[in-house]
Amino acid sequence: MSESISDAAAHGTDSPARSVSLARGLSTKLLVLTVLFVMIAEVLIFVPSIANFKLRWLEERLGTAAAVSVVLVEEDSQSLPRALQDQVLMAIGAKAIAVRNDGESRLLVVAEMPPTVDEHIDLAQTGPISATVGALETLFLGGDRMIRVFGKVGESDTEFELVIPDRRLREAMLVYSRNVALLSLVISLFTATLVYAAIDRIMIRPIRTMTRSMLAFARAPSDPRRIIEPEDRSDEIGVAERELADMQRQLQNTLGEQKHLADLGLAVSKINHDMRNILASAQLLSDRLSGVRDPSVQAVAPKLLRALDRAASYSEGVLAYGRTQEAPPSRRSVRLKQLVDEVEDLLGVDAVPGIEFVNAVDAGFEVDADSEQLFRVLTNLSRNAIQAMAGDDSAAVVRRLTISAERTGSVSSILVADTGPGLPQKARENLFAAFRGSARSGGTGLGLAIAHELVRAHGGSLDLLESRGGRTVFRVTIPDQPVRLDEARGGMRRPA
Repeated sequence: MSESISDAAAHGTDSPARSVSLARGLSTKLLVLTVLFVMIAEVLIFVPSIANFKLRWLEERLGTAAAVSVVLVEEDSQSLPRALQDQVLMAIGAKAIAVRNDGESRLLVVAEMPPTVDEHIDLAQTGPISATVGALETLFLGGDRMIRVFGKVGESDTEFELVIPDRRLREAMLVYSRNVALLSLVISLFTATLVYAAIDRIMIRPIRTMTRSMLAFARAPSDPRRIIEPEDRSDEIGVAERELADMQRQLQNTLGEQKHLADLGLAVSKINHDMRNILASAQLLSDRLSGVRDPSVQAVAPKLLRALDRAASYSEGVLAYGRTQEAPPSRRSVRLKQLVDEVEDLLGVDAVPGIEFVNAVDAGFEVDADSEQLFRVLTNLSRNAIQAMAGDDSAAVVRRLTISAERTGSVSSILVADTGPGLPQKARENLFAAFRGSARSGGTGLGLAIAHELVRAHGGSLDLLESRGGRTVFRVTIPDQPVRLDEARGGMRRPA
């Protein structure tokens, strides 16, 4: 209760935005509201109870007057000395006592008849509303008023009447009200303490713990110790604690990945500066090879030039991914079989013993795509497949990478299938997430993330159709470019 919700002071910060004083805390508000509500409930109970107290007080006085009246009727009240009559009236606190029987009214004892009677009360006919209104009038406006009370007492058919001032009644009602107020205050404090203790244990303390955890996590989100430890409870607070813990873990992982990506971008930008100079020198040397008339050199030189060009563009592509930028695809009709052959040449599958590369694309199959970006997509998928199959060097195991394609209407589908061990569960759950979707130890998962981004830029999709031991299949779906009606109509109007 006395400590701040935030432990900012323990860390050298006293910002008012990060701490809550005792007077404004939930605990104080809860205690005050509980006392207030219990007092309101006691007031609602007090109003009918004070009305009932007034009626019972008058019934007691009328009952005493009835007992005295029986004696007076038998002994002939007129024969009583005046002093004795005054003592009887003083004992009851009345001004006059009368009895009504068989329609006849008889005044038994009278001190002095008041000039007016302010309130007439028939105890047998007084309802709850009239009793409540009368009790409040006596409590707040009484003290010098005169009341006439009449009614039957017990099982007697005789009706008794009593004229009595309300001064003593009001004094008794004030004492009763004071006692009720004190008792209500004690009950309110006791109830508020119990309610506060229960709610503080069930709600306020866990909320305070979550608040401190959020503030502590905000100061050091990379520290695993700042993640809240949820309690083992199944109510809303337990759900909130578990969700907060999950959110903190996810945020911590996201911040770690972003830092990793930032570090990678910085490292690649440093490497890229020197690598571009090295690649420029290599391109100059490869240009000299193109002048050699050796047929074997002439066959290799163009491939080497393309590989160097692509290596330079790939280094820039990694930087572009780090900046979340990628050039829009420049789409043309591409002969897919020839492009797959270039992928095979770049990967150097022949140098990996036991792995078979199968280009199952028809020679006339064409796809509407950016050739360089589609080349990168197929290269990343194929390289991942080869790396997965290269881990098993058993001669009896079939290791085959197959690329095939089919067309449905205006949509081209490219299938990349391998006979590797399949993707682990973690890789399938984070398939296209950089640094989380890697299927091998030490991998970054950038290959699939980049491929997914490039395919989406074409308006297509990259999907994992199957992944189990012995077969993994990715499908690249690329729709043809939509035809703009205005351009098509303009082309139709042009003269041949």
